[in-house]
Amino acid sequence: MLAVHGRRIEPRARARRAYDARVRIAAYVYPGWHPTPERDASFHQGFTEWELVRACKPRFPGHAQPRVPLLGEYDDRDPREVGRRVALALEHGIEAFVYGFFWCRGKRVFQDALDQGFLGSAEGRSAPFAVMWANRMPRRVLPVARLDAPVIEDERLVPADVGDFVTLVEFLEARYFSRHNYVCIDGRSYFSIFDSSFFVRELGRDAATEALRRARAALRARGRRDVHFAAIEPARDVIAHLREIGFDSVTNYVLLPDWKGPFHQDYATEAARRAASWPEIARAAGLPYMPSVSPGWDASPRGADFGSARPTKYPWSPVVIGEHPELFREALERALAFARDHGPRDGLVFIASLNEWSEGHTLEPDTRFGLGWLESVRAARDKLAAQR
Repeated sequence: MLAVHGRRIEPRARARRAYDARVRIAAYVYPGWHPTPERDASFHQGFTEWELVRACKPRFPGHAQPRVPLLGEYDDRDPREVGRRVALALEHGIEAFVYGFFWCRGKRVFQDALDQGFLGSAEGRSAPFAVMWANRMPRRVLPVARLDAPVIEDERLVPADVGDFVTLVEFLEARYFSRHNYVCIDGRSYFSIFDSSFFVRELGRDAATEALRRARAALRARGRRDVHFAAIEPARDVIAHLREIGFDSVTNYVLLPDWKGPFHQDYATEAARRAASWPEIARAAGLPYMPSVSPGWDASPRGADFGSARPTKYPWSPVVIGEHPELFREALERALAFARDHGPRDGLVFIASLNEWSEGHTLEPDTRFGLGWLESVRAARDKLAAQR
């Protein structure tokens, strides 16, 4: 049994805290920690991003690489390994898990992490969960080794149309929304779209409106509950139209670095600056904003090491430095307070993420801080509960 400084870190069987249901903490989950046929074909048999995480070396003085999982590398199809991590997160105040869901016109990628690992575990069969449509396909080259490679290759973008979107929502309802532990907001199944800007631009505003309307009508005709559609990362040309299209809320995935800013960015500075933007995002959308915070950002493992000649774009830049569990606790406290005062009824606060090891934002225990990230979640949650 693992221990840190003499402390046991296996989850203990005990009653869950009775927190205010108005504000729940949800952690995003990256489902890419197992081999897939697509990655076998692109890289080599059995490839996973653990190879990138393990191989990353410090690239500047004080660079916190490699990031080493305290509980070890794992296959996220394994219900035993996933279950122990889910139980540990639940014990420390995580109340829901939002899995990335990769779908392109019926083709699914990484689905086994959710279907076998999470839902196959005793913990996942009862823990609240939701899905986020990751409407991009995984990269075919990792680590990225071309200086001139675009941040998002055209082949990774996921085309859709009204009929395909209705099919997607019907599939989700049959497989996930109908489960007793699926996350709802005000009685409606929570479903977010990662690249909401691409979705709206690609379909056009009229077709996007029709897609959401027809999806709702299809579920209503079958006697199913409605959907709460959340838009993630809406761009300036899209955000003002979200309400009329039919979205119910707006949020983010990783809202931490200044993507066009300097290479090194201070965690405390950027976290406070991003929190100051939450009211403006809500005003621009005319919708409730559910904040997202992150324990850090460093995608270095996903990019080849070019030394000082590195590109000034993802995955090489930026790198957030100075991250610490105490600073993360402060960021999460701000998010919980904002959600309590401004969020939708029975809303969510998001953490990006539980396990994005190759992008440097994880709550899972590491060898630098042990259980520090999860303990910060519990401390922030306890503070909110004490204010009731």
